[in-house]
Amino acid sequence: MDQLIVKGGNPLHGSVRISGAKNSGLPILISALLSDKPLRVKNIPHLQDVTTTLDLLGRLGASVELDESMIVEVSTRDVNNFRATYEIVETMRASILVLGPLLARFGRAQVSMPGGCAIGSRPIGLHIEGLRALGASIDVEGGYIQASAGRLRGAHIFMDTISVTGTENLMMAATLAQGTTVIENAAQEPEVIDLANCLNGMGAKIEGAGTNKVMIEGVDYLSENSHTIIADRIEAGTYLAAGAVTGGDVTVRDVQPENMVAVMDKLNDAGAQITLGSDWVRLDMRGNRPKCVNIRTAPYPGFPTDMQAQMLMMNCVASGSGSITETIFENRFQHVQELQRMGANISMNGSTATVAGVKALQGARVTATDLRASACLALAGLVATSETVIHKIHHIDRGYNCIEEKLSQLGARISRIHVNGNISHSSNLAQSA
Repeated sequence: MDQLIVKGGNPLHGSVRISGAKNSGLPILISALLSDKPLRVKNIPHLQDVTTTLDLLGRLGASVELDESMIVEVSTRDVNNFRATYEIVETMRASILVLGPLLARFGRAQVSMPGGCAIGSRPIGLHIEGLRALGASIDVEGGYIQASAGRLRGAHIFMDTISVTGTENLMMAATLAQGTTVIENAAQEPEVIDLANCLNGMGAKIEGAGTNKVMIEGVDYLSENSHTIIADRIEAGTYLAAGAVTGGDVTVRDVQPENMVAVMDKLNDAGAQITLGSDWVRLDMRGNRPKCVNIRTAPYPGFPTDMQAQMLMMNCVASGSGSITETIFENRFQHVQELQRMGANISMNGSTATVAGVKALQGARVTATDLRASACLALAGLVATSETVIHKIHHIDRGYNCIEEKLSQLGARISRIHVNGNISHSSNLAQSA
């Protein structure tokens, strides 16, 4: 298993291109199941979760072609298997998104129950009850969701809890249902809009995506489409946070700034000078130490839970004190004990972490517990006074494309090594402090 080795002390400077959004790419690739015509997806990120999704589609019988420009073409014309196995679903919970499309187009699906998650429960009852409202017959047997249906029928669905994947699953299923479906209390994330735009490009009739009320008029079939996915706002926010913690000057390129308002506002509160253009955002700390901020995570357009760990880490080395309250996942503070090992002053009270900033952290051997915790620990290493070794970085490869290379471009001293000690990616780690 690989490790990241980070040596702190360098303010980050420069610009970095942001990859396509993982949380758009996965449901959009899966939406190919709704049509027997090919779907071409551009700006797809090179991530482990994308590889897993393509593997899942291949196991269902889809054909996948990938060219040198990272344009993926998926054809599901010959799909003849309707079972998403535990071996796939346990590694990527987004696999549950095949349930709606398989039911809508083929009338049957078997999808493994996702099981537990390191950052907390992600109940799928919303998916099941919503599909039942659309006319599906669903049972849970032997750890699998067994679903069948004739043609789904439009329905009025109120989601008790805002769920991105729940909204996406039901929205995809409703595109081929007979009649009109209304989803209330729907997730409003940009990635939901991106999926709706892709589906509309295939011939779906979806209105209201990006609001809390989405209306879908079912159609008889969907056609081929070519779609470019949006930038990953969480990756962009992570590199801006890296600039903030190091007192640097970082620009993220090829982004949609309008999708990052909540994060930019908090970085501004931390003392960063934020400027932006149509497709870029620049953060300039002017060599200053950030100020602690107070954050409460919330569904979009609130502050994203996927940026909580990175901003908590910023508070660890900021001036003053601040609190961060997690409202989305009940177990998303596992990075706290690792930061404490590096000298962070953090106290926990239920779902709130209160941080008193310190001037510097100390390098240590730490373990990543989930995707965003991995990024948090990489940022911590950038400001530590000695070397930091991050274990279990397979998490980071699920959501960040070559993070060590991009951070190195900005002047970080970071490298990836195999457990046998052979450096597998070049970096500027050997430069003097």
